[in-house]
Amino acid sequence: MTATTTDAVADQFWTRCRSCSSLLYRKRLRRNLDVCPECGDHQRLAAPDRIRQLVDPGSFTALPGDVAPVDPIEFVDSVPYPQRLAAARADTGLDEAVVCGEARIDGHPLVLAVMDFRFLGGSLGSVVGELITRAAERALDRGLPLLLVTASGGARMQEGVLSLMQMATVSQAIAALREAGLLTISLITDPTFGGVAASFATNTDLVVVESGARMGFAGPRVIHQTIRQPLPEGFQTAEFLLRHGQADMVVERWGLRARLRPLLAAAHAARSAVVRRAEGADASHSAGGSPSWVGPAGSGLAPGDGAGSSVLIRDPDRLAEPDGWRAVQAARHLDRPTTLDYLATAFDAFTELHGDRLGADCPAIVAGLARLGDQHLVVVGHQKGHHTKDLLTRNFGMPSPAGYRKAQRVMRLAVRLGLPIVTLIDTPGAYPGIEAEEQGQAAAIADSILAMTGLPVPVVAVVTGEGGSGGALALGVADRVLMLQNAVYSVISPEGCAAILWNDPTATPRAARALRVTAPDLLRLGVVDGVVPEPPHGAHTDPAAAADLLRRAVVETLTPLLRLPAETLVRQRRLRFRSFGAGNRRVPPPVGTR
Repeated sequence: MTATTTDAVADQFWTRCRSCSSLLYRKRLRRNLDVCPECGDHQRLAAPDRIRQLVDPGSFTALPGDVAPVDPIEFVDSVPYPQRLAAARADTGLDEAVVCGEARIDGHPLVLAVMDFRFLGGSLGSVVGELITRAAERALDRGLPLLLVTASGGARMQEGVLSLMQMATVSQAIAALREAGLLTISLITDPTFGGVAASFATNTDLVVVESGARMGFAGPRVIHQTIRQPLPEGFQTAEFLLRHGQADMVVERWGLRARLRPLLAAAHAARSAVVRRAEGADASHSAGGSPSWVGPAGSGLAPGDGAGSSVLIRDPDRLAEPDGWRAVQAARHLDRPTTLDYLATAFDAFTELHGDRLGADCPAIVAGLARLGDQHLVVVGHQKGHHTKDLLTRNFGMPSPAGYRKAQRVMRLAVRLGLPIVTLIDTPGAYPGIEAEEQGQAAAIADSILAMTGLPVPVVAVVTGEGGSGGALALGVADRVLMLQNAVYSVISPEGCAAILWNDPTATPRAARALRVTAPDLLRLGVVDGVVPEPPHGAHTDPAAAADLLRRAVVETLTPLLRLPAETLVRQRRLRFRSFGAGNRRVPPPVGTR
C-alpha cells in the first residue's frame, strides 16, 4: 500500500479539530454531534446532517424545490455565475443553499428551512429567498411554527440588488406569520452575517444561538478594514450576542432538541387562540369592520401640487445609459443635496424629532414631521453632510442601531396620527463598527424592514444619492420606490465587491458596472417604480431645481396612495416585494394607483 493510499484511508477515519488541532476519530465525533470532545468546538454541519440531528427520525418531508436558477445581471468575476452554481451543486449535492421541509420535533409538527454554508457561503440569492418564503407560506397555510436555521455570509453579490430584495421578501413572510400568531424561531449557527443576520435571522419571535456561533451585520474582516482597530476578545460570538441582548438563549448542540421541545409545545397549545382571533377578524370583516387608512381632517395636497404631466420616468429607454462607476461617483458628490437640504426646500415646515428612547440619538438619521402643501406627513432620511465637520458629525451618513430605532419610533408615530411617510435614502451603508454590533446593528435593520412591511399608512421611498445595502433597504420597504437619475442602489459597495470577489481594489470600476447599480438598470429590474429627473448636470449644480423635481415626484406618487385603505396598502406593498422571488413576474399595481 502506498503512502498516498494510507493517508486516504486514514482520512476516512480520522480528522483534526479546527480549533484545538486534536486528532479525532470520525465515528466518535459524529456520535458527539460533530462537537469536538476535547475542546467543545461546534463544527459546521451540512443541512442534511443538521436536519437529522434536530428532527424526529423519518419525520422530515422535503418541500418542492422546483425553482429554476437565475442569473439576473449576468455577473462574471473570475468565472461566470452559472459556473459557480454548477460547481456548488456538484460539491454539495444540493440544489441551493437551503433545504426546506416539514418535520416533527418530539412529535410536534413544524416547517423548517435549514441553510448550508457549503453552498456559496450560504449566500442569500433569489432562489434561496424564494424557497425560504415558500416555507414560511407553507407554515402559514398549515398553521405551523417555522424554524429557520441560519448559516450565511450574507446576500449573494452575483445577483446584484435583487439579492438585497430577498431580505424584504422573506421578512414580510415572517411578518405574516407573526400577525397570524404563529411562532417563528431562528436557530443561529456559525457563521450568520450580512443580509441574513439583518433580516430573517433576527426578526423572528425567538432567537436561539448555538454555542460557538458568530453573528453580525458586518464580518470581522470588513469591520477591521473599515475602522482599522483591533477587535475585542469574543467579538460577535454567541456569548457576546447574549451579553448584549441580541439572543434569547445560547444552547449547546446536544441540548437544542430539548430547548426547542417546550417552545413548540407552547406554540401548539396557543394555536386554538390564534384560530379564535382569526375567526373574530373574519367576523369583523364581514360586518364591514376592516380598517382603512384615513388621514387627519382637512388633510390633502395643496391645489395644483399634483397637476400637470408626469415628472417621473418609467421607461428605461428614455434614460441615458451611464457608466456604473461614474454613476457611483456622481451619487457621492459632496455638493449633492442632502436630506436636510431637501427638507428645507422640497418640503414645508419641517420639525425634527430626536432619540430612539433607548439612550441614543443617531445624527446619521433625520426624522420628523413636515408638510407638502396642506398634507402633513412624516419624513425620515439619511444625512451625510457636505464638509468634513458635517461628515464626521453625521458619521458619513452611516446610521447606528439607534438611528434605525429612531426611524421606527417616528414611523410608529406616523401610524398613530394617520400620516403618510416619505423616506429619503442616501447612505453608503449602515455603520460597520464595534459599538454598532454591540448595540444590535443587524437586529435594528431587520426590525426596520419588518416594521415597514406592515405599516398601515402610505409609504414612498426615494433614493436621492447612494443606496447602500441593508442600510438603505432599512428605509426602503415602501409602496412606491423612486430614485433620482444620478442615484445608485446596490447590494454592496463596488469597493467591497471588488475586494471580496476579485481581491483587487483596482477592480472597483469593473465591479460597479457588473453590479448594475444605475437608474435604468434598476428600472428594468423592477426594483424602482420611477426615476426622478435631475437638472442637466446633476442635482448639485442646481439644488433648487432638483428640489422642485423631487417635490413634484413625491406629490405625484403619494396622491393616489392617499385614497387606498390600509389593508390594500399593506397587501400591495407585500405583493411588490413578493414579486422579487425567483421565477415570479412583477405584479403591477391596479390601474389608478400609479
